[in-house]
Amino acid sequence: MPGIVAFGRRWGIASDDLVFPGCFELFIRVLWWIGTMILFTYHKGHFDCNGRGVLHTYLVGLLVVLALIILSLCAVVYVSAQGTITNPGPRRSMPALVYLRALLYIPELVWACLGAVWVSDDSKGCDPATVGAVIAAVIASWIILLFTGVGVVFVFDPLGNPRRQPAAMEPLGVRDMESSEGNQFLSTARSLAVKVWESRLRLLCCCLPQDESHRAAFSSIAQLFSAFFSDTDLVPSDIAAGLALLHQEQDKMELSRDPDVIVNHSPSSPMGEDLETELEKAAHCMQFAAAAYGWPLYIYSNPLTGPCKLSGDCCRSRAAEYEIVGGDHLGCHFSSILHSTGLQYRDFIFVSFHNQIYEIPFYVALDHKREAVLVAVRGTLSLKDVLTDLSAECENLPVEGVSGACYAHKGMCQAATYIYKKLVNDGILNQAFSIAPEYKLVITGHSLGAGTASLLAILLRNSFPTLQCYSFSPPGGLLSKALADYSKDFVVSVVLGKDLVPRLSIPNMEDLKRRILKIVSNCNKPKYRILLQGCWYELFGGDPDDFPTEMENRREEELSQPLLGEESLMIRHSSSYQSLASDDSPAHTATHLPLFLPGRVLHITEDGPTRRSCFSQVRYRADWSNEMAFRSILISPRMLVDHMPDAVLRALNSLTSDRPFSLCPSSLNNSQPNVI
Repeated sequence: MPGIVAFGRRWGIASDDLVFPGCFELFIRVLWWIGTMILFTYHKGHFDCNGRGVLHTYLVGLLVVLALIILSLCAVVYVSAQGTITNPGPRRSMPALVYLRALLYIPELVWACLGAVWVSDDSKGCDPATVGAVIAAVIASWIILLFTGVGVVFVFDPLGNPRRQPAAMEPLGVRDMESSEGNQFLSTARSLAVKVWESRLRLLCCCLPQDESHRAAFSSIAQLFSAFFSDTDLVPSDIAAGLALLHQEQDKMELSRDPDVIVNHSPSSPMGEDLETELEKAAHCMQFAAAAYGWPLYIYSNPLTGPCKLSGDCCRSRAAEYEIVGGDHLGCHFSSILHSTGLQYRDFIFVSFHNQIYEIPFYVALDHKREAVLVAVRGTLSLKDVLTDLSAECENLPVEGVSGACYAHKGMCQAATYIYKKLVNDGILNQAFSIAPEYKLVITGHSLGAGTASLLAILLRNSFPTLQCYSFSPPGGLLSKALADYSKDFVVSVVLGKDLVPRLSIPNMEDLKRRILKIVSNCNKPKYRILLQGCWYELFGGDPDDFPTEMENRREEELSQPLLGEESLMIRHSSSYQSLASDDSPAHTATHLPLFLPGRVLHITEDGPTRRSCFSQVRYRADWSNEMAFRSILISPRMLVDHMPDAVLRALNSLTSDRPFSLCPSSLNNSQPNVI
């Protein structure tokens, strides 16, 4: 539903978004009215204290004001619950009700001031309970007024000026896109949108230094966000409703699908034992990738013993002893790495916790168990890392011997270049191989570290032909097709379950937006019912809901009320948008350059039902997959949980050991029966 237009501007809230806040305020107001009526009845006929006239007037006026507010809220809730997301006809009177409700804030403000005056000047000699009740009413009035003001700030849309609509008989966007006046209007709107997003990012990242690199990153991210959000007229609650519907639709399709056939060998090797070998190597490397997060993940994974083990190391200075460690002022990060990996101080060649945008922490160590010089890159752990993640433009990455277009994720490409220069120019790798010349080079990382590690492996491949890279939960929008195919010989990507990040790319997000537009424009249920049922389904499960379309079972009297339709949710023509009749495949969306996961993809999934009791046994299975299986975002409560490094490590440990494992404990060392 497009944002409601009131007071001469569009707001970031729709006319069907007032059901839940209206019900909550209605509940508060009814209790308030009942309490005021009890107080008035108790004092009726004997207002015998100072200022009794003011008190009588205040209570009577408060009852009247609360009654009017309650009636207006009932009307707001009732009207807001009518219709559907794309059928706003029954809610035509909502702007008038909003004006009425806003008008009632004036007498409420006056009565709050009157109550404050009575308490401060005329309450002497009155019943303390009465004075306390009036004080509570005054405070409640000011709190509600304050929260209302905060709510207005949150739903304020800086770009919310009412937009000109195209002529009735012209296709959507044609007039604006073809006329010079329309082009100038759209250009101005895009520039304003970029400036607004830049301001939001600067406010969010106000603690970061506003230097040239950060300003360039803000500008790049702002252009990306403004381009993605500028062509739809959806409010946040519409997106939430669409996600709830999509989750149930995907679950319904998954239940009706035949069980997947398990592929127990690598696409590049006919040997069946290749999968088990790669799983063992991956489980070993994941320990180092998880250790790169330092003490936060170590404490999270070992909440009882972790603080005790680290407390002694963090409290005493080891600046002289840990001279190879940079950026770890208290030594807590490096101490947690020692505990997590089991290595000794002498096994580390270089450790850097220096963190800036495009410059992420990493360490180099000698892994004597696997006879490898291991480079582990840290994933996202700071706001600067988030900015590196969000710098999702494509950047050229020419590689010798690779034919075809070579480009990659800009932020991770620059981070890989930073680490490459440190390893090569500063002689870190030369130092490592001078100590262990027979060792091979292994690069690993998780999330942001996985993407950076894959690109670093590509940069080092010509110098180290035998290197291997294990990339855990890498971002989906990372490499061009040519580079992704090139990396299959030396990169293995590990993805757990329905992890969001390996499915996250600009084309996939455009596809998700298109699916949300489609499903919300076809569902004939009110938004509040969609959200309530969606919350119930997420918390307690059950059967996925069926979604009757908007055109089914419409009453005769509603046939004259036009639907907004999917196209009406588009502000302007977007080449990323496709109509209901188009193919669902995101491959047809060519607005952005396609990016893919690196290397061969090892997909780990839970074997059995998706919902189980907290203490039930979890069994995993591992399949070789391909990058095309991750070209669509799956909506699930586990889309973020499956991305956590401790969850990936638990799953890998369970597949490489025979010990039972329970889902709920968070220890990194727990495991379960192996299913491959």
